[in-house]
Amino acid sequence: NHELSSISWLIGCLVSFREARLAKVTRSFHQITTICLLLLPRFLLAAVVFWLLDFSCIRKRVFLRMKEQGGDATDPPLCISDSNRLFSVESLKAVWHGHKLDFLKAAHLGRGAPNTEVVHLEDQRCSRILDYAKDKRPLILNFGSCVVQQNADIADSLVVYIEEAHPSDGWMSTDAPYQIPKHRRLEDRLKAAQLMHLEVPGCLVVVDSMENSSNAAYGAFFDRLYILQEGKVVYQGGRGPEGYRISELRDWLDQYRKGMENKHNPTPFC
Repeated sequence: NHELSSISWLIGCLVSFREARLAKVTRSFHQITTICLLLLPRFLLAAVVFWLLDFSCIRKRVFLRMKEQGGDATDPPLCISDSNRLFSVESLKAVWHGHKLDFLKAAHLGRGAPNTEVVHLEDQRCSRILDYAKDKRPLILNFGSCVVQQNADIADSLVVYIEEAHPSDGWMSTDAPYQIPKHRRLEDRLKAAQLMHLEVPGCLVVVDSMENSSNAAYGAFFDRLYILQEGKVVYQGGRGPEGYRISELRDWLDQYRKGMENKHNPTPFC
């Protein structure tokens, strides 16, 4: 009887474990299906736009209209060479990857800033994003090109180099100054980041881990701007390249500067 009870208990445990695994797989499947359904409209719209922009006449009209509308001089222009096709398997994979990271990111305005691991470019030591924050000073997180340090007196800046948006063995861009393949090892990423740092010296540069933890947490692909303060996200820029607006970042810092000046020099009451 004791042996039968033990066997029955073991069978019951195995059945319970199997049911739990099945329930977990079912939940994961439903979550993946839900995410795909939510992302599909945006992805299909981007695919249609890419297909249309591959027609040179449409591309020229669109970019001419954008040029006529103008924009802030500090914002990087959106340039696409006529020799580069937009509608391709690699481009659609990159767009889907960007939408997915944006949807699943942990960073949100007003909430705690993800303290992900990064690698310092100079000495290759591991650290975390918030290690670079100083007291109550804003910390600019730049997942893109370097910003001119016009506000270094009130804010610190950190450039986080993530995976290549246009690798030579993926969605390649002939306009890129360097043809860099996908990073297979941390050494590849550090070497590529060093090339960027040579062109824009003076910026503090760190490299995302090979698990792409910072890229995933901040939805940074292709590029993005953030401002962190006291452990929270106080500014969240749009997803690049079209949402990468240095002018928005500058406006936030200007408002912050005015607030500090008013705090230190309050208007006297009459």
